[in-house]
Amino acid sequence: MSDRRDSDGDELTIGEASERIGIASSALRFYESKGLVTSRRTVGGQRRYARDVLRRVAFIRAAQSVGLSLEEIQASLEPLPADRAPTKEEWELLAAEWRPRLETQIATLEAMRDRLAACIGCGCQTLDACQVFNPGDKAAERGPGAQYFVLDDE
Repeated sequence: MSDRRDSDGDELTIGEASERIGIASSALRFYESKGLVTSRRTVGGQRRYARDVLRRVAFIRAAQSVGLSLEEIQASLEPLPADRAPTKEEWELLAAEWRPRLETQIATLEAMRDRLAACIGCGCQTLDACQVFNPGDKAAERGPGAQYFVLDDE
């Protein structure tokens, strides 16, 4: 970890921001090109990032790590102010918006984990008996996709 000071105390250069966040400068430029973060340019054309970019990129990286698309992330960040750090209340609104989606995703992941564990220990040798591989195509009634890994009432 470097002990360098921020360029002017309030803003970070692209190198400083990248180092603090733990990502490549190219990733930060990519997020900026997608409108997920903003910077201002100096007279010499160099990027300067407000310190709130650290929080925004942490949110972006966390959302990506649980499988959310950049489009979903961008839609969530749009209501937040681009010219200042979001307030606690603004972040809480974003969190409340995401809570149902994340709860569903957690429940689906838990169901998948539990069913995979049951499958590994089951010992069935035929697709006719296997509940994961859809005997008799019973899951077709539920719709397309991996229906036995989707959260349900079973």
